[in-house]
Formats: sequence, C-alpha cells, structure tokens
Amino acid sequence: MGKGDKKSRKGKITKGTYGNRRPRKANKTTGQSAPKETAAASK
Repeated sequence: MGKGDKKSRKGKITKGTYGNRRPRKANKTTGQSAPKETAAASK
C-alpha cells in the first residue's frame, strides 16, 4: 500500500487525515506523565 491508499498510514499522512491507523495522539507508555501529574498536584 502506498501514498494513494486512504486506509494506510502513509496515505493518511499524504491526505492529512486521521483515523485508527493514524491517531491524533501517539500513545506513549514510557511513564513520563506520572511525574508531571504529581508535580501539578503539589502546587
């Protein structure tokens, strides 16, 4: 599948659209958000 395929990730990047193959937020499971939450809660 290539740039012309609407269902592939490359096709969605080319078209500028989002969906299941290309979500708006990339899911990161690094655990970096936990310290940010505790810092915000301590203020």
